[in-house]
Amino acid sequence: MLKRACFVTVVLALSACPKNVEVKAAERKAVRLLTNTPERETTRIAEKLEQLEADTDQERTPHVVARGETPILSAEGADVVLAGDEAGTQGFHVDNCILLEVISDDGKPFARAAVGYLNGLAEGKENIDLLGRRTFNFDANEVNLQAIIPEHGKFRVRATVLDIGGVGAVSDVFLIISPRGAKAADDLRSN
Repeated sequence: MLKRACFVTVVLALSACPKNVEVKAAERKAVRLLTNTPERETTRIAEKLEQLEADTDQERTPHVVARGETPILSAEGADVVLAGDEAGTQGFHVDNCILLEVISDDGKPFARAAVGYLNGLAEGKENIDLLGRRTFNFDANEVNLQAIIPEHGKFRVRATVLDIGGVGAVSDVFLIISPRGAKAADDLRSN
């Protein structure tokens, strides 16, 4: 009996020791973030985000063109980029910008940034970072969200398309999650 108790104690002690476990990289996943919304004149878009201010010589309060949100996701060991199709091969278009908000799985805001054609976006005295170049058109996988996505844990991404004058529109936009280094490995295989 004493021998068995010692054996059980040793097994429990060893199972409590940390192990070097290889973390499996996330599998590739495409999640629709925004659905194609055709051009509309800004003056015909009633909803505004009064708390935000765009750095522009046009109307400074942005109008809401479209909204989208992902389910709860995880991206440990993965890159997270934007594309215009599920395959991640087409670019996307936005007029003027997409406000991206990352929310942790407990509902708390984690980070936010804007993508598109604008000089800047602020809420009160807080400037919202801009990701990527200042343009209406983006290539597939050009915009990497790694700077605003949590390294560990689960999250969701909320997208709000904003317009600051003229017309507002957005094409389909997908969030592409793929294991880090997968694109480089694919590039090497195709050579």
